Amino acid sequence: MITVFDKHLTLRTGQCNVRHWVPDLLPLVEDPADPLGTQDLVTHRVPLEEAPRRYDVFRRKADGCVKVVLTPQ
Repeated sequence: MITVFDKHLTLRTGQCNVRHWVPDLLPLVEDPADPLGTQDLVTHRVPLEEAPRRYDVFRRKADGCVKVVLTPQ
């Protein structure tokens, strides 16, 4: 932080009011028609038992892994 002060930098942060938007967004995310296109984000769907191995694949971004959905059996 001392470097930030020495260079006279200005830091600005913000936060989304998540609780305000959940009632509006949750139905859209849960809608099977996927109006927001959230299903396109998922690159892998695997059983929960594969979680440790898939975490490593995700960490290395191997096999085009961007988003993994774990499904309990």
